[in-house]
Amino acid sequence: MICKLYFERYHAIPQPISSGSCILKMTIAVCHCVMLIFINRNSKVMNEKTVHVESLSDPMHYVPKAMFFTKGKGIHKEYLTSFELALRDAKISDLNIVSVSSIKPPKCKIVSIQEGRNFLLPGQISFAVMARASTSEPNRLIAASIGLANPAYEDQYGYLSEHHSTGETAQRAGDYAEDMAMEMLATTLGLPSDPSLAWDEREEQWRLSGKIYKTQNFTQSAEGHKDGLWTTVISAAVLIL
Repeated sequence: MICKLYFERYHAIPQPISSGSCILKMTIAVCHCVMLIFINRNSKVMNEKTVHVESLSDPMHYVPKAMFFTKGKGIHKEYLTSFELALRDAKISDLNIVSVSSIKPPKCKIVSIQEGRNFLLPGQISFAVMARASTSEPNRLIAASIGLANPAYEDQYGYLSEHHSTGETAQRAGDYAEDMAMEMLATTLGLPSDPSLAWDEREEQWRLSGKIYKTQNFTQSAEGHKDGLWTTVISAAVLIL
């Protein structure tokens, strides 16, 4: 179609006709047609590439829409294998996990591990806030905990804290992780943090402000194996893009 239009337009101006000039004109027209087709195709490819790059550069693609919490424990004579078994116990051993820092995105929905795994494929690169602890000391108490502080308004971001410890019960480790997350959120929201007050007094002030909706923790604890095998515990908040 391009060649036909070009050829008709080229011949719209009356000119002396000869067989040689006609062949020359047709040759020139064909060359121009090929160039136009080449340019059009390249423009289309460039436009498609531009759209693809622009979609990848959209920051909303990298803001998690959902998350789930999980935890696990593993015991083995090898340290690394005990960690692998803890991941299996937490049902995330088939993911390529990248540890990230501790922000719960705005409007990020918390789902069950069963629902969350529907969105993650084996071998997928997955982002998680993770706490882990290991010991080969018999009867040594270890704990790994993720604390969560949710703001009252879902369009604001919350905080996740990771805490790992030795010699602490699950209750104590969980409370500590939860308190850390609450303090980070409170100071971000501009709530007062008077160091002269006891922790319980500051916590009560923050809760009464109405700006913090809920805090909780997800904790895994264990005692070191009696025969000195490696014991590893993990707790994780897995993010879903």
